[in-house]
Parts: sequence; C-alpha cells; structure tokens
Amino acid sequence: MKRTALLLAFFCCASAPFAQEKKEITANEVIERIKKNLGVPWKNETVDTFKSGDPNAKVTGIATTMMTTLDVLQRAAAKGDNLIITHEPTFYDHMDTSKELPMGESDPVLAEKRKFIEDHHLIIWRFHDHWHRNTRDGILAGQVHALGWEKYQDSANPYLFTLPETTVGRLADEIQKKLGIHVMRIVADRDMKVKRVAYSPGASGFHREVGALEMPDIDVLLAGEPREWETVEYVADAIAEGRHKALIILSHVPSEQFGMDECAKWLKTFVTEVPIEFVPTKDPFAPLKPPQK
Repeated sequence: MKRTALLLAFFCCASAPFAQEKKEITANEVIERIKKNLGVPWKNETVDTFKSGDPNAKVTGIATTMMTTLDVLQRAAAKGDNLIITHEPTFYDHMDTSKELPMGESDPVLAEKRKFIEDHHLIIWRFHDHWHRNTRDGILAGQVHALGWEKYQDSANPYLFTLPETTVGRLADEIQKKLGIHVMRIVADRDMKVKRVAYSPGASGFHREVGALEMPDIDVLLAGEPREWETVEYVADAIAEGRHKALIILSHVPSEQFGMDECAKWLKTFVTEVPIEFVPTKDPFAPLKPPQK
C-alpha cells in the first residue's frame, strides 16, 4: 500500500510540469504545416510569402482575411491575433512593394499602415496562389458553401452551375443577400430568364471571363472585378446583338470573401495551439442613399 502511494505521488509530481506546459507555435511552423497539408506541391515562384513581421515569433492567434485593410488589422490586433493570413495584397500592389505609389515608402497612408503593423508586432503572410491551386480551390469552395449551391455545381467543372430557372434580377437579389454585398451592378435585362451560371471570382481577367461567356449554354457570368472596357463592353455588345447573355458584377472582396472563412476552418484541423478566426473584410463600397423628398 505504501509503495502504491509513493508511485502515485511520483507520477503526480512528474506530470505536473507537463500539465502546466503551454503549447507554442511560431509563424514559420504554421506555414510549414500549411505546406504539408496542401494537396499540391509548393511552388517557389509565388506571392505566398511573409510581407511583414518576424516569421520566428510566437503566434498568439491567427486571423484569416480576404484583404488586410487597416480596419482588419485593427480588429485582429484588438483580439490578440498577431498572425494575419491574407488572400490579397497588404500594400496596394500584387507583389506588395511600394513601387506603384508615386511617393513610394514616403506615402503617408502606407507609412501609417506600416507603423501600425510594427507597433503591434503583426506578422502578415499571404495565401493566394496555393489556396486557389489546392486540390479544390479553397476560395471557390467557401463561396459555393455561402451561396448554398453545392447541389447545383457541375462535377466536371466546379465553376459552372445549373440552377432552377430564375430571372437575372431574382438571382442578383439572392446573391446580394447571401454574400452581404452593398453595391452590385448588372449588365442585362433583370427579367431575362437564366439557368446556367459561370462563376469567375476575383480579378480573373478578360480571357477567362469571356471564355465562360462563349460557352453556348451559359446564360450569366458572375464576376468579381471585370474591366469595363473588356468584359462589360463584350456583354453589352452581345445583348445588343440579341444574344442570351448577362453579367452580374459582385466586386472583388465579396466574390472571394468566404473562401478565407473556409481557410480558417481548414487551418483548425491541423493547427490547435492557438485560436483561429475569420476576420471579414468590410465591403468598401457604400450603398447610395435614397433620394431625399
């Protein structure tokens, strides 16, 4: 009996330090786990790199977001998240340099943003190329889930959908509500009936957008950020020619936003040391106020 009591005391004392030991992980270790859990090989030529902060610093919390606006950074920092995983650039340029700004690093907006990042010891890492290239496009998966369109998705081409017949106007209203979009634009007759939909999120470019519209059975293209002198003009001409085509412009952020909510859920399956949350980027476009009487 005495020997059993001694053994119990030993194990209790021995396990106490382990019970109190904190789980820690660095930003670099988080990114290495991401690379390991992706379903595609990692490419060296990529924008998916650290943009600020110390990669070897310990992570206190992870925030995933569509775009690291200052507002997002402020909300993340207030919650104790110091690793920000963003889909889009932080510094107004695809490569996150200041070369496109006339004043460069002296630009006052850029300088204030950099100061906030430094003062709050934030680490920013971009997750764009590989999240799109994964075995399933993580951005598209999040958007489809938010829309509730899984059952309408083509098995051969996940960017195409066959919906119950509706009108352009009703479809646009449904999308606006589900994705929380402030401002939407439509190039079409709102009463035109549609069933076959192509989805082209973000700024996918004229070639891809019009490639979808060239498909004979596609009625409407949902696009994120098309150029007005390219895809918009093309659809306007198609309508003038009597073709059954329509364009619904979501704008860039809401067209991909929920893909980073999907990213947060995915990260939680293999990063358990720290809290992980999705911090949505606010729709930057304010709706027009109704005219005053």
